[in-house]
Amino acid sequence: MAKAAISRSRNVAIVGPYSSGKTTLLESLLSVTETISRKGSIPEGNTVGDHTPEARNRQMTVETNAACTEYGGIRFTFLDCPGSIELLQEPLHVLMGVDAAIVVCEPDPSRVLTVSPLLHFLDKWEIPHVVYLNKMDRASAPFAEVLDALKSVSSRPLVPHQYPIGASEDLVGFIDLVSEQAYHYHDGAAADPVPLPEDLAAEEKAARTEMLETLADFDDHLLEELLEEIEPPQDEIIQDLKMELGADLVVPVFVGVASKDYGVRPLLEALVRETPEPQVTAERRGIDLSASEPLVQILKTYYSPQGGKLSLARLWRGTLKDGASLGVDRMGGLYSLVGQQQQALSAAEAGSVVAIARLEHAKTGDTLSTGDTSEVLPIADILPAVYSLAITPEKRNDEVKLSGALNKLVDEDPALHWEQHGDTHEVILWGQGDVHLKIAMDRLSRKYNLPMTTHLPQVPYKETIRHAKADIRGRYKHQTGGHGQFGDIYIDIQPLPRGEGFKFNQQIVGGVVPRQYIPSVETGVREFLKQGPLGFPVVDVSVTLKKGSYHHVDSSDQAFKQAARIAMQTGLPECKPTLLEPIASLSVSVPNRFTSNVLTLISGRRGQVMGYENKANWPGWDEVSAQLPVAEMQTLILELRSLSMGVGFFRWQYDHLSAVPERLKQKIVTEMASH
Repeated sequence: MAKAAISRSRNVAIVGPYSSGKTTLLESLLSVTETISRKGSIPEGNTVGDHTPEARNRQMTVETNAACTEYGGIRFTFLDCPGSIELLQEPLHVLMGVDAAIVVCEPDPSRVLTVSPLLHFLDKWEIPHVVYLNKMDRASAPFAEVLDALKSVSSRPLVPHQYPIGASEDLVGFIDLVSEQAYHYHDGAAADPVPLPEDLAAEEKAARTEMLETLADFDDHLLEELLEEIEPPQDEIIQDLKMELGADLVVPVFVGVASKDYGVRPLLEALVRETPEPQVTAERRGIDLSASEPLVQILKTYYSPQGGKLSLARLWRGTLKDGASLGVDRMGGLYSLVGQQQQALSAAEAGSVVAIARLEHAKTGDTLSTGDTSEVLPIADILPAVYSLAITPEKRNDEVKLSGALNKLVDEDPALHWEQHGDTHEVILWGQGDVHLKIAMDRLSRKYNLPMTTHLPQVPYKETIRHAKADIRGRYKHQTGGHGQFGDIYIDIQPLPRGEGFKFNQQIVGGVVPRQYIPSVETGVREFLKQGPLGFPVVDVSVTLKKGSYHHVDSSDQAFKQAARIAMQTGLPECKPTLLEPIASLSVSVPNRFTSNVLTLISGRRGQVMGYENKANWPGWDEVSAQLPVAEMQTLILELRSLSMGVGFFRWQYDHLSAVPERLKQKIVTEMASH
């Protein structure tokens, strides 16, 4: 394999919280590298990224946008990822296939918490990343204060690569802490070198010392130079930055204003010098680079109404030629992307991120090869679903198309999943929040012509009984011309412990109910239990067939099934029916400054807090264990995010059924009867 061919590529994800300016940064990067001649803007709806109606209508990134460009002899593929916490799954998948990431932040200490989930993921997978402090012309606090706030949410030391000259609206330039050269910004042009401002000499020296001392923690030679007060050469500092960034030991920090191209060229130059080559990333992922067959991982799946399926893929190894087979599919095209524009390729070299057409069986995260290989690369975990909507096509005839469209929707966005609920019979779409599911509804309407109506799903209540009832008779006699219908039984009904379900027993002696009719009695009982006296499925009951009688001509399976239904209809209301609701076991993760709010939130939703403790490997976070009625969980994520600056999350699973409080029981039964 030709190492030179690999090292000319870099794949860089652009990630960060919603509204931090990621798409604006991508536009600036493409303008500075002369890939586009005119910068677009989000309000005008003409950016390279965010080209779909769902993105432009909301003025936010809703799916990953890829754009290839060249700078400093390096071919870059920038992957602009959604910033909304509800769309976090996309950047997590993409980050598994890049060489480095730019974390875009606003210079506001009060909002640094919003970047903590991304920083935690980057450090967990040791993905090299830099921070670009955007919108420095609107900084709400001094640079040092912003830096300290960011350090509080990063497990890796932050290293200031630059120091701003001026602040907020008076921002005029920056000082490169490697060369100690000052520069003045120019709107849409390269910065000019200027003398170092005397009034910033002390601050610059302190920031540079902090940078060098942090780098020296990982380089003994640099440490010796600092102890002996020897000025380290610039090349040595740059090499240290490259080595320690590549190992995810430090996080360099850059400043700028993307809308004016401020700081974008120095950022690009640092990416050229300091980000790791693709083969270094591949080795870190444990990929065998000595093998010859191409190895591909799918980072993102797209469907377009006209073009079909397109898979965004990282080529980890080998040369991939158009028309080759990957897995069970033959490629239908190989492309590089600049937003929605596609450039056909005849082949791609290792280290590239490309789009591949018509890999019909490939899923996001899949590892594929042209040969036989057992290699499976790690993928990001699928985030647990926390919000759901019941969906129904506006046109009844569209129901037959729904499952196919939903499967494609989930293929594009693995954070979605859908089910047809066995109790409520609703089609339920699960995801990460209200915005997430509304975007999905828009895609169903636009791509598949399936406009939907939505509502919160019904809670799958159950009912059970509190008392036993014996010797309940069910007699069915129906006489018409010819053969009639006759079935006669006596049953006992008893409650069972919670979670036991349904048990059917029979104690027939002497053939008073012929053996061939006993299964029909059980069938009749089971059918009645699908909707009990309160209107819900009945659980945790035992029914015993005690005795009965039959007619040798008129008795039949149907007659005994009807007799069983009559017995249940007579006896079950006398067994003191009560309503049960599903209870979920929750694990809520939140920064510890919000823990008390979470405890109040859970208690206010009829929940029971089981305890809380420090969240493992998440400094400054707590994990709260609780049990909560599913009825109270439907909008929990919306309130949790509201009280935790958008970063709180939870995992849940069904735990048990519990009796509904009497004060709520009648309201629920009445609402059920009205549907």
